[in-house]
Amino acid sequence: MIMGNGLFANCCRQVTDLLFQTRSCNSPDERSPLLPKPPPSSCPEVPEAAQCAGPYPDIIPSKAATGSLQKCTKYIQDLSETNSKEEMVPDCEKSYVGPGTVTAGPPQQAEASRGVAVLPADLGEGPARLVDHAQSLEARQSCVKPEDSSSAHRSCHWEKHVAAADGGDAAPPHTGRGHSEGQAALRLDRAQMGLDSVPEHRGVAPSPGRPGTLSSALPASVGKTPTAPRTVVLPCEVSSKARDTSTGLVVMGPAACPSTSNPDSQVQTLPSKQQKKKRKKKKLTLLEHPPGLALMNGSGPHESLRGEKDARQNGHEEADPGEDGNDQEVIVIQDTGFTVKIYAPGVEPFSLQVSPQEMVQEIHQVLMDREDTCHRTCFSLQLDGNVLDNFAELKTIEGLQEGSLLKVVEEPYTVREARIHVRHIRDLLKSLDPSDAFNGVDCNSLSFLSVFTEGDLGDSGKRKKKGTEMDQIDCTPPEHILPGSKERPLCALQPQNRDWKPLQCLKVLTMSGWNPPPGNRKMHGDLMYLYVITVEDRHVSITASTRGFYLNQSTAYNFNPKPANPSFLSHSLVELLNQISPTFKKNFSALQKKRVQRHPFERIATPFQVYSWTAPQAEHAMDCVRAEDAYTSRLGYEEHIPGQTRDWNEELQTTRELPRKNLPERLLRERAIFKVHSDFTAAATRGAMAVIDGNVMAINPSEETKMQMFIWNNIFFSLGFDVRDHYKDFGGDVAAYVAPTNDLNGVRTYNAVDVEGLYTLGTVVVDYRGYRVTAQSIIPGILEREQEQSVIYGSIDFGKTVVSHPKYLELLEKTSRPLKIQKHKVLNDKNEEVELCSSVECKGIIGNDGRHYILDLLRTFPPDLNFLPVEGEEMPEECKKMGFPKQHRHKLCCLRQELVDAFVEHRYLLFMKLAALQLMQQKANKQESSGGLGNGACAENGATESGRPEAEDGKIDDTVTGLDQVKELAETIASDDGAVDPKSREVIRNACKAVGSISDTSFDIRFNPDIFSPGVRFPESSKEEVQDQKQLLKDAAAFLLSCQIPGLVKDCLDHTVLPMDGATLAEAMHQRGINMRYLGKVINFITKTPGRAQLDHIFKIGISELITRSAKHIFKTYLQGVELSGLSAAISHFLNCFLSSFPNPIAHLPADELVSKKKNKKRKNRNLGNADNTAWASMTPQELWKNICSEAKNYFDFSLECENADQAAEVYNLQKITLLREISLKTGVQILLKEYNFDNRHKPTFTEEDILNIFPVVKHVNPKASDAFHFFQSGQAKVQQGFLKEGCELINEALNLFNNVYGAMHVEICACLRLLARLNYIMGDYSEALSNQQKAVLMSERVLGIEHPNTIQEYMHLALYCFANSQLSTALNLLYRARYLMLLVFGEDHPEMALLDNNIGLVLHGVMEYDLSLRFLENALAISSKYHGSKSLKVALSHHLVARVYESKAEFRSALQHEKEGYTIYKNQLGEHHEKTKESSEYLKYLTQQAVALQRTMNEIYKNGSNANIMPLKFTAPSMASVLEQLNIINGILFIPLSQKDLENLKAEVQRRQQLQESIKSGEQLEPEDKAVEEKEAEPSMPSAEIPLTQSSA
Repeated sequence: MIMGNGLFANCCRQVTDLLFQTRSCNSPDERSPLLPKPPPSSCPEVPEAAQCAGPYPDIIPSKAATGSLQKCTKYIQDLSETNSKEEMVPDCEKSYVGPGTVTAGPPQQAEASRGVAVLPADLGEGPARLVDHAQSLEARQSCVKPEDSSSAHRSCHWEKHVAAADGGDAAPPHTGRGHSEGQAALRLDRAQMGLDSVPEHRGVAPSPGRPGTLSSALPASVGKTPTAPRTVVLPCEVSSKARDTSTGLVVMGPAACPSTSNPDSQVQTLPSKQQKKKRKKKKLTLLEHPPGLALMNGSGPHESLRGEKDARQNGHEEADPGEDGNDQEVIVIQDTGFTVKIYAPGVEPFSLQVSPQEMVQEIHQVLMDREDTCHRTCFSLQLDGNVLDNFAELKTIEGLQEGSLLKVVEEPYTVREARIHVRHIRDLLKSLDPSDAFNGVDCNSLSFLSVFTEGDLGDSGKRKKKGTEMDQIDCTPPEHILPGSKERPLCALQPQNRDWKPLQCLKVLTMSGWNPPPGNRKMHGDLMYLYVITVEDRHVSITASTRGFYLNQSTAYNFNPKPANPSFLSHSLVELLNQISPTFKKNFSALQKKRVQRHPFERIATPFQVYSWTAPQAEHAMDCVRAEDAYTSRLGYEEHIPGQTRDWNEELQTTRELPRKNLPERLLRERAIFKVHSDFTAAATRGAMAVIDGNVMAINPSEETKMQMFIWNNIFFSLGFDVRDHYKDFGGDVAAYVAPTNDLNGVRTYNAVDVEGLYTLGTVVVDYRGYRVTAQSIIPGILEREQEQSVIYGSIDFGKTVVSHPKYLELLEKTSRPLKIQKHKVLNDKNEEVELCSSVECKGIIGNDGRHYILDLLRTFPPDLNFLPVEGEEMPEECKKMGFPKQHRHKLCCLRQELVDAFVEHRYLLFMKLAALQLMQQKANKQESSGGLGNGACAENGATESGRPEAEDGKIDDTVTGLDQVKELAETIASDDGAVDPKSREVIRNACKAVGSISDTSFDIRFNPDIFSPGVRFPESSKEEVQDQKQLLKDAAAFLLSCQIPGLVKDCLDHTVLPMDGATLAEAMHQRGINMRYLGKVINFITKTPGRAQLDHIFKIGISELITRSAKHIFKTYLQGVELSGLSAAISHFLNCFLSSFPNPIAHLPADELVSKKKNKKRKNRNLGNADNTAWASMTPQELWKNICSEAKNYFDFSLECENADQAAEVYNLQKITLLREISLKTGVQILLKEYNFDNRHKPTFTEEDILNIFPVVKHVNPKASDAFHFFQSGQAKVQQGFLKEGCELINEALNLFNNVYGAMHVEICACLRLLARLNYIMGDYSEALSNQQKAVLMSERVLGIEHPNTIQEYMHLALYCFANSQLSTALNLLYRARYLMLLVFGEDHPEMALLDNNIGLVLHGVMEYDLSLRFLENALAISSKYHGSKSLKVALSHHLVARVYESKAEFRSALQHEKEGYTIYKNQLGEHHEKTKESSEYLKYLTQQAVALQRTMNEIYKNGSNANIMPLKFTAPSMASVLEQLNIINGILFIPLSQKDLENLKAEVQRRQQLQESIKSGEQLEPEDKAVEEKEAEPSMPSAEIPLTQSSA
């Protein structure tokens, strides 16, 4: 961190620490269930806030302070009592600015919102037109109301929707926008990506032309609103890894979050007036980056890093504190949107808002998507009679200005245009049909949110408030959702959507059998013939000619191409059909109305295919386009350039070579990389399926099937078998099966490091029908040469012959630091020393294109010694205790990258502590002579990243100054400065030696991946080094067992990690670097943990994961013996043996009359397995479960105690439906959506009709958007420090960049939207929160799956925001849906269920359904007691909620009982005088009075009978506000009211802190006595109006 910013940030941090007090292990606080904790980080300089927790980083509690929330909460209470006038102060009106930050212009009154965004510093180097991202299509049309647009995501170019030409893939990315090279770049990009010029639209949406429909992704500035200037300020430091960003600055001025004060809402009524206003200029304030800084792309180093000194070891980078970077440069960009008028045949002229950056083609898209013009595809746009070029940017067209008239002119058809037209019409007819999503094609996927909101959210919650009409809300949940219910129906998973019964427009639309037209008809202009049966049952033949479509006189059997009478010649097929079929006319227009009303996120394609494991019975309808796609070589179309397949390798490598010097260039590059990767993955998946299904000819057809290799569509496919005994020493076929995934991990890693000049192959691993297929792009020229000639680096025989190459060494050396790989020497067969900088298997090949490729990266990471017993090697104690080393099936077990990073981080802390201790001793020794060194060192070395170790340990002691010294010392020594005294050198040397660093002047740990590789020999000279490396590997193996596994279990115990199913558990393990083969050990560790009951949920998930993974291993080999005709019978038989209670299921072999005996003999070898084709049929449940248990023992080293499914369910309390879901997801099986009876002992559960499909399971590289990720993290850090508006700005900016790179759909965009919604909510903008969260839910359903644990959480958030918007019935529906999904995925006994039930109970209490409410709240109480311990504050809160409901029912005795329980917990945990305890005791008094009053009244009635004098009793129905307040508390959101006086205090406090900070410039930490002062003085100064406390203590 640079000095000035460091100061400032420290000041913020101190303020934050007081707010977001941290949880020490025992602190009695309530963690918000929505805030995952970051995994152990891998770089010490980062504030924890900046580290992403799993895929969904939320607001993460700061860990810098220790101590509980008590003072804070107490203070909050005091405030709320004393301040009758709760003044919410705008957040950062008077934000603080540290030296080195730039403030933007005089603060003007923002008429709309003024955005302040922080951009990576290197933006300064390029033409910064970033801000005017033109909004490309679906963005602009999406049918979202103006309120939505206020969030100002200027989604730059979502190109996904423009599905091109004849194949529904995406059209050209609208590149030329982000930079000045404009068209040139665009053309280049088109050439590169092989795109076709006429795009065609799939998921169509309404245009923004009609008043009232603006898009969610439209820039506020393009919408019809005047927008104030946007300032962009850049931080001075961008650190060396995307995830290591720490934020440098805050910005002054009324930076209202764009979502709050946008005048969009008034726009709806007066578009015409507002449209005329021009867009204001946007300003960019840029900061030159100081020359001493390394700027990183996040995905890898730039040139600037090359010459850096070696001080940056292992990514622990230190910025040069010298420069403050004060140069500023301001660029003003002229960018005004304008309106054009469009004249199209047959519709009223209409206006369209456009931006100068758009291409003409985008107007085409809008027209093909508008309800009234969607049926046109073949037209040109003309201005004053001149045809506009499709790929021209609007600003380059002469005479195009505000109010210009553009004419839509119908053009003559060609065969290609006619096909595009028919395809487009078919897409319009199918636009509401979900069958593509169920069948997993064309990147369609399911979403059910609209079924539960009934479209309510469309108006951003601006509907009539339903709060008053409570009696109309039906709150009763379906029976199976109630607590305690045992049934888990499956049908509710995919409720039938009303819109799916599509309005039938035609019975049949298909290509005619008379195609193609004979020569004489061609010369009359016939292009092709269609055959149509209308709903009225009229059979007609249609000719597509150059002039349009008309009826001809052909019938099914007679060809007569003459026009019929009347022939109704129409330019568009829809117009023709409208004339001949009244039903078509009516239904087609109704269908288009419905289509444009859907949320765009329901229909945009996802970047990668998501498959559904269940699907309803669907009737198979006739579809000409689908049939044509299946049987013609689809390659010609889909790959955009007709008649030519895409050269995948060229595309993948060219995109990597795009320039990346500044932000626009990087965005362009990352977008291209992402696009090509997602296309490549789709093509590779299709190819792999074709290979296994036997539809591709092998390139070596004469060899045995296992050995065959294939080339299809310029992709090379090989099967996961050990060909030619390549892996003989490593475990044969088993090793050949895992090698591809290891290789893929290697490719991922090298891609992430992103070294210029080093190329990897496009790699996708597909598991399908029991086979593993690796798909790779092809190195140019490799097929012509022998492998021996090609390899110029590495070894092709696992280390016998080894070669090296200086260029490869130079390139690989750049990767060695981030990947922690040590450069080492090995001996080849002639006993010569060869130097390598990777494992020996890694091969370097120079392609015919002159590029340096590396492949076979399967041993990029060091071996895992726990699973690699080596003769004569002693393992550490910790390993031996747990039964390691253990022989594994193969010898390719490596450590994960996360583990290597965590291990190095751990060693770094150790290094710092050791050195600090030695320095302290030295200092003590020479204290008498001269004691000055320490302080001097600290002062110079202002804001480095030291001090993290203390934060972690919770001990702040003398070592602080010591650590700073070490830091400085390390730097000085590394820079080879002679000034260091030998004693200090000695200190560093000792510390280096102790932690195993390879350098003795600085901390640098690296691994040699070849240690313990069979067949690799090392020269004598490096004997000692090899010994050290062996020790390091043993330490890493021990670290996994002694630190990472216990760490994971502890996090589960603290509920900072909350897995809900197998996938989320695997993710949690992987984040900590624990491989799945340790699953048995993790479960064993859990069983031995004290507090075992609180880990019940983890134990259950672990066991079901263990069972289903073992079953998957068996299923894989089982399927290999099955031929295609027996597939559904075999899968249903396997599932019966696995899950059914039926004791002896019998497999149904394919009917005998279909299996001709002769044919079988001949075709024997086509079957890839060598098993007998019917061997699968003899499997029994006993045998399968016996195999599962032995597999679990052999692979996971865990002994299962069960002999069949029923026993497993009973012993481990598992749900069979959950097991079915897990096995289906893991194997790609799709089953029929119906209720399955697993426990019927008289007939099997599954029949072959229940197996609908088997999908591939695909693993691929996920390219990242580095800059966007930077922004996202900076935004999180800002929010963390309490600067909500700035945080909001940054996250909005991140959203734009994510959209720019990924298109509209992606998990990271989902995380972004979720955080934005949360911020909107905290800042009081409920409707905006609702709109953003709705998008997050839709996206989570589409990208992750409808019942993914993250989707369940998104549903819960959305329900809260619905409730805040007074949409009570919707909120309940959403909560019920979330509960159902959770029951299906896991069951009831999960800590997250307590939160869910509390939410449901509170909402029901609010609508006065007291009995129902109690059922849910009491269930929540039971679960909380189990998982948090009966003495925790969560349980106290639960008791209080239950007491409130009893009070409402006037059952005061029960209420008192519960409140007493709560009071006791508060008293014991927080003490008598804590606010909470007092509150509880007040409430107890009140309840007692009420109870006494009630008793008196009853006595009165008994005594005096009917003429009793009855006092009216107060029964309190809860107010919505009080219910919402409780909802906020349980969901971890707290609001702190502030008065003016508090603000004054706050300012004084901040100034005091700043002075304090300047006097103690000691990195991040304060000395202990100052700390105490901090705490005392903090009380009267709580900053910032509404701060979400990330934990609430009830």
